[in-house]
Amino acid sequence: MSGVNDAAIRFGPALVAVLVLLAVAATAVVRFGGLGRGRDVLIAAVRAVAQLALVSFVITAVLRSAPLTGLFVLLMFGIAAVTSARRAGRWANLPWTALAIAAGVVPVLALVLGAGVVPPKPIAVVPIAGIVIGGAMTATSQAARRALDELEARHGEYEAALALGFLPRPAALEICRPSAGHALIPALDQTRTVGLVTLPGAYVGVLLGGAGPVEAGLTQVLVLIGLLAAEAVSILVTVQFVAAGKLSRAA
Repeated sequence: MSGVNDAAIRFGPALVAVLVLLAVAATAVVRFGGLGRGRDVLIAAVRAVAQLALVSFVITAVLRSAPLTGLFVLLMFGIAAVTSARRAGRWANLPWTALAIAAGVVPVLALVLGAGVVPPKPIAVVPIAGIVIGGAMTATSQAARRALDELEARHGEYEAALALGFLPRPAALEICRPSAGHALIPALDQTRTVGLVTLPGAYVGVLLGGAGPVEAGLTQVLVLIGLLAAEAVSILVTVQFVAAGKLSRAA
């Protein structure tokens, strides 16, 4: 266990200085490189520190209670749905982003918990649920934005398809489905290159928790393939909602 403790990242002046330096550097690159608003990077970094500090205190109580664990997972899901709705462009999208995320998350969590692959204990459920919800949220946000952007940019082609006899939903799918499908690329790349390019968080976390490399590898494979399944379903549902006019930017 001493080796594990020696590998842990410890709080101290050096860590604070490195975090500040990285946040300022990222902000400067985005601001002066014309990549967007630099303050967004800084705000995100500050929020991450504050939120993780709060969660670190709350999680201790949450992991001692199954009901609190369930409420915490629901809170994560709610925040994910709100985030995707905002990314898609309007608050009215919230029920549809929530359904898209749930369509990917619920079957995956039900399968891994029902099969006993992940033990039904708070210490195991919270991180797995958080990873899958986060992946489905990102996929939903990207798919919605890509699909809506494509429909706006190629509105003429959409109208041409309608003139040729296509119904609105199939016409919209022809335009936006291929672009929205690109939202799965990050998950695909991460899965293809795992162990060769990166050692993802679940693998490192299990190692630091004291498990062996084989257990860590099995955990990471479960997470990656679970993410692929959840994100694929969320993207599919999101595209269908966009084509049906449920997810939109219209007032």
